Amino acid sequence: MQMMIDEQKNADSIAQFCQHINEGKPALKNQYRQLLAQDLSRQQWDGCFQRNMLTVLEQTYDEAFSHLKTLPFDSAATQVNQGLSELTQQTLAAFDGFIDEFLVFVVDLHRTSCALSNFPDEHKPDKTYVNEVKREISGLWQNFALDINAYFLECG
Repeated sequence: MQMMIDEQKNADSIAQFCQHINEGKPALKNQYRQLLAQDLSRQQWDGCFQRNMLTVLEQTYDEAFSHLKTLPFDSAATQVNQGLSELTQQTLAAFDGFIDEFLVFVVDLHRTSCALSNFPDEHKPDKTYVNEVKREISGLWQNFALDINAYFLECG
């Protein structure tokens, strides 16, 4: 009976976390727009795509992890496979498609920005530049995933 209660508590917490992430997506776009506007007003356009993507995502992951720690989880009965908590997998699923969606938004924003049109590398980031940013994003993601997993393993 207790195991069913713990599983329900975990399922409820995962659902709350997913809702929190989904509700926060519009704010990320606004945050990116604000950072880009600040860069342009300061004439700091060089590298703004990379810098602002990483800033927004790092803050997003930090905030998401902080929020996660406020939710009631019981990981004692949760399975761990090859060092990965089942709760980690469920939590990270809240971000499925997240990076791709945000990346498309940012690239489109840059391509439609008249203010960036004089800076071709930023106005229309090429594949090499986008891939470089994706590699850095993957490092942020990896650290975020490891932090979440360590949290669930320690709570168990």
